[in-house]
Amino acid sequence: MRTLIPILVLVLCACSNSSPVDSSSTIDQISETSENQVVKHPEWSKDATIYEVNIRQHTAEGTFKAFENDMERIADLGSEILWIMPVQPIGIEKRKAKGDLFIEDIEDVEERKKYLGSYYSISDYKAANPEFGSLDDFRAIVNKAHSLGQKVILDWVPNHTSFDNNWIKNGHSDWYVTDSLGNILPPNPDWGDVADLDYENDSMRLAMIDAMKFWLTDLNIDGFRCDVAMEVPLDFWEEAIIELEKVNPDIFMLAEAEVPDHHNSAFDMSYGWYAHHVFNHIATQEWPLDSLMDYMDWEEKNFSTNDYRMMFITNHDENSWNGTVSERMGDNHKAMAALAFTYYGMPLVYSGQEFGNDRRLRFFEKDTIQKPQPELQDFYKTLINTKKENPALWNGTYGGRFSRIMTANDSDLLVFKREKNDNAVITVVNLSSEKQQVNINKEIEGNYVSVFNAETLDLYSSGTKELAANGYQIFVKK
Repeated sequence: MRTLIPILVLVLCACSNSSPVDSSSTIDQISETSENQVVKHPEWSKDATIYEVNIRQHTAEGTFKAFENDMERIADLGSEILWIMPVQPIGIEKRKAKGDLFIEDIEDVEERKKYLGSYYSISDYKAANPEFGSLDDFRAIVNKAHSLGQKVILDWVPNHTSFDNNWIKNGHSDWYVTDSLGNILPPNPDWGDVADLDYENDSMRLAMIDAMKFWLTDLNIDGFRCDVAMEVPLDFWEEAIIELEKVNPDIFMLAEAEVPDHHNSAFDMSYGWYAHHVFNHIATQEWPLDSLMDYMDWEEKNFSTNDYRMMFITNHDENSWNGTVSERMGDNHKAMAALAFTYYGMPLVYSGQEFGNDRRLRFFEKDTIQKPQPELQDFYKTLINTKKENPALWNGTYGGRFSRIMTANDSDLLVFKREKNDNAVITVVNLSSEKQQVNINKEIEGNYVSVFNAETLDLYSSGTKELAANGYQIFVKK
């Protein structure tokens, strides 16, 4: 059971009852917060990995029902959490086409039709995008995921809505940030297709919590990935989690942010953005491998060992705006995946990553990912299963800590170990374009076997192995 364990509790008022938030509720009624809390994660999350689902692009049809047909294959990969990108209706007013271009700027009517808008410009928090299907179709996905032993978290957009959101249509313009003339404003000039919500308004906060509870109660989802969570006041998350846990005590919360305080208030996991940028730069050898050690020092100073941190080499933003894994990491993209799965935190696989998707998916248009490649399917399945089967690689305090093993060539080679009780895993990565001799500078007891090809690594008797250019190995102690 997931709970917030108070260390020093500051009771601001009486608890509200367990019924869904409605218009008669007040913020004061749900403002029992604590100054210092520790998130206790759901037991099922300790060895989990996460798979991000882009419904629009995942299949040729781009529908819930079409995605449902692929769910057994994804479950066979082994990921336990499905993070589904926003599924609500997308606004039409000020809909973006690309860059700074809006569909209203396009004269050709047929040309306009291909621009489907941003998933993150929501016009109704309690409905399904008809392009994807119905709420019943989405409910079928959730039910099937549960039958396959998976959890579903929905991508939630709390910072802004579309300019034709039903809240605005229903006369709640005061729930938004406005200028001196009363015009609703976007959060920033680059996000001109969305309207900025005003978290000074208590009624809006209640409506937001009510909408989140709708998906927990009516659709039976297991949690949320919260878009730009750092742009929403921390005290809102403290208020929201109290109400959401009344519906599902084992709720799982992911923040698109890298804010330590989020873990003390509401969230199980945050983005490892810093680590991701290090991955990008060491993959091309622009940065030295010591950058990983600098990152780990920063991590340990800023985050608790209890905090889940999401590790990734791609996601929907990275793919669309910054490039494919091959563009950013070259021939080292598989080596970097092996690193991300064993280095620290909970690893992510994005729709198409295990397919070998080799292009930037268009964000505002239909752009179906390519068909699976069996070799990459097996590669990611092996990574996921290796994590699940080895407690040293588990999440947060359930897993072991990273320790580097020095070699005779630490500019090209990274060797590190994670260990928990009697379980140990050693990862070896060669980021150079030439094969390398792996000469370990100290003896390490035990026999290790590769998860990929059953190659042995007996570091006690011999610390030398050859690793191919851009090569990788993961060895488990036997």
